Amino acid sequence: MFGIGFPELLVIAFVAVLVFGPDKLPELARQAAALVRRGRAIANTVRDELRDELGPEYADLELTDLDPRRFVARQVREAVLAADAAEAAAGPELPPLGAGELPPYDLDAT
Repeated sequence: MFGIGFPELLVIAFVAVLVFGPDKLPELARQAAALVRRGRAIANTVRDELRDELGPEYADLELTDLDPRRFVARQVREAVLAADAAEAAAGPELPPLGAGELPPYDLDAT
């Protein structure tokens, strides 16, 4: 969680108790939890609206997919898979020509 370990959390909690006092701390924790819930609800609403607006091909859209690094990685992965599929559909490669052997030539095609 943001690179914060247990000892750091204890220090933050101790400073919070000193700054806000033990009386106000539970109310601040409730407000923080409500803020997180509200933020999560807004993010889910945005995701659902994007899915509806973009159509059925983006039904599996997640907000993390909009990260440029993940988006580019997914596009490259799909392009590589498509290239591999096209290469596999092209059929087997012809064997290399032997020494002194001429490549096939079709007079009617040229």
